[in-house]
Amino acid sequence: MPVSKFTIACLFAVTAAVSLTACAKEQPEVVDAPAEQNMPATESNPSSAPAMPESHPAPSAPSTEVDLSGIERAEGGKTIAEIYAEKDQLAGEEVVLRGKVVKTNAGIMGKNWLHVRDGSGAEGADTLTVTTPFVLPEVGDTVVVTGALELDKDFGMGYQYDLIIEDADVVVAEAM
Repeated sequence: MPVSKFTIACLFAVTAAVSLTACAKEQPEVVDAPAEQNMPATESNPSSAPAMPESHPAPSAPSTEVDLSGIERAEGGKTIAEIYAEKDQLAGEEVVLRGKVVKTNAGIMGKNWLHVRDGSGAEGADTLTVTTPFVLPEVGDTVVVTGALELDKDFGMGYQYDLIIEDADVVVAEAM
């Protein structure tokens, strides 16, 4: 059945209207801001520019100061080095590991994102990315992670992970 030019024109108009509506963003209004915030930022007053609200919490910076010594393997679990070494056999399987949180990102795509290290593994194969919908531990916390290992996960926009555990059960634990 042929589609009329009118129908196509209507579809384009609706698509354009929806796109423009979705892209429209209102600028936040500054209410009762101190007078100095309305002054332009200068070298002598660098903090005078008004702060823009964030759409989600800022990620923590990766910490190189987290002490990874003394982390023992979780009962029935694996080290991060072992997970990398056995990744093909472990793909899709539930893994358990104990490590320390070295970076967090809260509330991205409805999940909390953690970067966990245990002191094992060579550079480039020493950190495991974990998502969880529940717990957001702090950088430096020792955690026990349980979840299915996924390989070659591509979220688009350049966010690709060779290894990731999504929707993991994460429990803040004592270092052992």
